[in-house]
Amino acid sequence: MMKEIYITDYNCVTPLGFDVESNWKALLEGKSGVVLHKITENHEAFFVSKIDDEKLENEFKNNFDNQDFTRLEKMFLLSLKPLIEKHQISDETAFILSTTKGNISLLKNETTLPESVYLSNLAQKIADFFGFKTKPIVISNACVSGVMAISVAKNMILAGKYKDAFVIAGDEISEFVVSGFNSFQAIGSEPCKPYDKNRNGINLGEATAAAYITSELNQSEKFKFKILGDSAINDANHISGPSRTGDGLYESVKNAMKEAKISADQIDFISAHGTATLYNDEMEAIAFNRMNLQNAPLNSLKGFYGHCLGAAGLLESIISMEGASQNTLIQSKNFEEEGTSQSLNIIKENQPATIKYILKTASGFGGCNAAIVLEKC
Repeated sequence: MMKEIYITDYNCVTPLGFDVESNWKALLEGKSGVVLHKITENHEAFFVSKIDDEKLENEFKNNFDNQDFTRLEKMFLLSLKPLIEKHQISDETAFILSTTKGNISLLKNETTLPESVYLSNLAQKIADFFGFKTKPIVISNACVSGVMAISVAKNMILAGKYKDAFVIAGDEISEFVVSGFNSFQAIGSEPCKPYDKNRNGINLGEATAAAYITSELNQSEKFKFKILGDSAINDANHISGPSRTGDGLYESVKNAMKEAKISADQIDFISAHGTATLYNDEMEAIAFNRMNLQNAPLNSLKGFYGHCLGAAGLLESIISMEGASQNTLIQSKNFEEEGTSQSLNIIKENQPATIKYILKTASGFGGCNAAIVLEKC
């Protein structure tokens, strides 16, 4: 009999709060982290979701004595610490870090590459701090990285490589990231509106998130979500543009649901990617309709958090699981009027619901797509 793999604990650090409870409260109240920020003197102000520096520093000082960490590393440590305090690290515990850019901000005004800018060194630094005994695994696959990290943990435990895993995901707002997205005119001029007729681009965001994944349950678990199925497909459509036919996302969802042995009418909720760009939202609508999922309640959390890059998939999975635990569907913020060629069941306001099966999807640069199916147990 195949082992069953569960997510039994999680945490997050975002502009809406430094734990899941404060984030959930903010979401229920409709609060968004997306506001105008001037990132650098060389750029105009953009709508982004950015953690307040002073609050971050105060929170870190209250939790850690050693201050020799970058801003992103502090976010990682804060998100992971509560999980480390509750779960054992053994010789068979994996440490998986998901990020797209890591400490990219260290490159500014540098003539040589700082050691911490290498993703392997970043992961090792966090792992060493908490005393992990296995070699860190880094997942850096554009914006599907957070979902892929869950999949990698699940499959490595199934393969017998590890007994459990701590997964962390994170990225921060930086001049490099803002410049990159601005260069191909993807940044919206207002708070983003995923799937809406009047959407005009993304808002960038930053966050870190952490999850504990295991095959061995104990009686102290407050909740558990089984990872029923996963899949990642690269359709190699374009360096930055999504497939017009949704092939990669369609195949990812189909494969994940097939492994999970779940049909379209059993999916209670879809946590979608929903970047609020013209082609991404259209591609998702096509793919979900091809899978007969057009009636499943769906949201994008980008209106609350912006696009958190390597953190997005894990953060949004965590909020989805919290919603299932609280029997509540969270609105897709800023959605007003359907703006895709094929209809979706976009959640317009918070509502009570019984949620057992969750589909989480993500898509990213280079044609990468990923999907996981979670079951509330």
